[in-house]
Amino acid sequence: MSLAATLVLASVLLPAERSSTARASEGALRLVDGEGVVHLTNVPADPRYRALPGASGTASGWRRLPARAGRPYAAEIQEISREHGVSAALVEAVVRAESRFDPRAVSPKGAGGLMQLMPETASALGVLDRFNPRENMRGGVRHLRYLLDRYKGSVVLAVAAYNAGEGAVDTYRGIPPYAETLQYVQQVLRHAGMSTSLPTSPQIYRHAGSDGTLTYSNLPPALSTRASQ
Repeated sequence: MSLAATLVLASVLLPAERSSTARASEGALRLVDGEGVVHLTNVPADPRYRALPGASGTASGWRRLPARAGRPYAAEIQEISREHGVSAALVEAVVRAESRFDPRAVSPKGAGGLMQLMPETASALGVLDRFNPRENMRGGVRHLRYLLDRYKGSVVLAVAAYNAGEGAVDTYRGIPPYAETLQYVQQVLRHAGMSTSLPTSPQIYRHAGSDGTLTYSNLPPALSTRASQ
């Protein structure tokens, strides 16, 4: 059995092993944990397991799984990615990192839906319902396409800007040195099957002179002042 997502198969009772008192489910059940790992079983020990539509049992105890079992919204992602000329693997990785494929997800800051659009961003992108999977992805992929164009095709900078905003990327002239953003970029690139070797972003220092002039440099203020003497 080959699925795109990592599968952890719990023990599945064969017909001969079932006792008269066993209450095992006759259908395959599925649970996606916080790491995106898909767990399948017919003897769930966790109430979060849900029925897997389209699965069927066989005399040998194996299960036939629906094609989309490990890749939610795969068809929609392929279609929308193709419309905007963006890698479907990249879009899927962003959706995974943003919402774990939960179309009702809402962040503490108010971003919502599969690609976590803020209300104002959704409005600017023409998205009327952020919690409609297709609308949300069309808006999110359109924004991702814009970022790829803005950063001349740099996937690293586009993904960093998707997470931290264009202002932060522009200010630091690279990936902002935020732990969350660095982790986010690494995670997206890994799930997209791209290189996870990130270019080093320079540390930028801001120094306000006595006359109110602002100076930005990759040297600490003291060293920058000394170097200019």
